[in-house]
Amino acid sequence: MIDSHQHFWQYTPEEYAWIGDNMTPLRRDCLPDDLKPLIDAAGVQGTVAVQARQCLDETQWLLQLAGANEWIVGVVGWVDLRSDALSAQLERFSKNKKLVGVRHVVHDEPDDEFLLREDFLRGIQMLADYDLAYDLLLFEKHLPVAIQFVETFPDHRIVLDHISKPLIKDRVLSPWDANLRELAKYPNVYCKVSGMVTEADWTNWTPDDLKPYLDVVFDAFGPERIMLGSDWPVCTVAGSYQDILNIPLNSIESLSIEDQEKIKSKNARRAYKLPI
Repeated sequence: MIDSHQHFWQYTPEEYAWIGDNMTPLRRDCLPDDLKPLIDAAGVQGTVAVQARQCLDETQWLLQLAGANEWIVGVVGWVDLRSDALSAQLERFSKNKKLVGVRHVVHDEPDDEFLLREDFLRGIQMLADYDLAYDLLLFEKHLPVAIQFVETFPDHRIVLDHISKPLIKDRVLSPWDANLRELAKYPNVYCKVSGMVTEADWTNWTPDDLKPYLDVVFDAFGPERIMLGSDWPVCTVAGSYQDILNIPLNSIESLSIEDQEKIKSKNARRAYKLPI
């Protein structure tokens, strides 16, 4: 079993300003030694560490952690996709086989059409030269733009994080559901069942709150393009590691063993071409 989405950091208020006063469990260092007992208890054999800061130093640091911990099987890092120096950045980091993808925090950009910027698109195109996947980090309002973005790269492996953060707390399905189904029509797009509880009511969510959204995701993407992701440690504001992992695991119990294996590990291996 592979956890396709988790983070590490050495906490400082300046570097992690997005961690608010209501997120006390996150205001600490979160390192491999903290996660390892949790994944062992959950039966997870490998994880993909995903960037949480937009700087080259963090990408290097995550790759160092992956080198020191065999169970960190991949890193989705950050490079400046709009930079004239992008080629040099990719050349530097891609020498490490554990760099499997790149992510930009698109949902924090003031321009809702940031994904369609010419300089950004040029950077995404360059990822193909290094066989790196791209992670989409969006709010549900960005899905129509994401559809246009994906149309531009029909052959590139693209991974949607956190099912695009629908308005779960407010129990709003539309137009997220229709837009997600449209995005899922592109066979090169994968979807992580992750980050759902942080869009729900942190203290009062139940599996029933999440089920309508899970139903849409499973119907749209099917067992061929869905993967597990905890979003640890961010998820701990709303539940334990095992509680969060149980959300998708309980949802796939009725599937065939083959389809369960795809969702538990094979899809992540394929989407990220994990070196395992």
